Amino acid sequence: MDSETLASFWTKRYEQNMTGWDIGGPSPPLVHYFEQLRDKQLKILIPGAGNAYEAEYLWQQGFSETYVLDIASQPLAALQSRVPDFPSAQLIQANFFEHKASYDLIIEQTFFCSFEPSKANRTAYADKMASLLNPGGKLVGLWFNHPLFEGARRPFGGTKGEYLSYFEPYFETHSFEDSYNSIPARKGHELFGIFVRK
Repeated sequence: MDSETLASFWTKRYEQNMTGWDIGGPSPPLVHYFEQLRDKQLKILIPGAGNAYEAEYLWQQGFSETYVLDIASQPLAALQSRVPDFPSAQLIQANFFEHKASYDLIIEQTFFCSFEPSKANRTAYADKMASLLNPGGKLVGLWFNHPLFEGARRPFGGTKGEYLSYFEPYFETHSFEDSYNSIPARKGHELFGIFVRK
């Protein structure tokens, strides 16, 4: 899909309240990871962020260089409404694949699973993530752990081995294991990963 078509698709999902990925707050595995971060000057991107509860949490903890990217305007407006002092310049409405910048940390949360699960799309995702990270930067987050099947619908999953096949050309795998502290509805169905750009 081109950017205009994508924006229209996701805008309609928000207008129709078809936001099953929204858990109403920051994901516990990500909060646990954030609690271990000490450098408040890290430049952080959350792409396909939806209502961006993780960005809200980071901002409240003093991570002032947190950026949010989404192709739809509604979730960005929702974050601005909840957190009026979040800088509007750090709310980016854009197509992820057209975004140009550099970051120390990128957070994955129900973004990868939104793409049609073709080899081309998944390779492009890994390549783009690497291109947006500074050398030694990290891609950290959650990926759905369930095999694809014919006729599958969003959220599109995958297996640990499949994900690694896309990431290994670009990243060193620091860890990639079953998430022990997922929300109950996703327990046993998420992998938590930390990948370091080569």
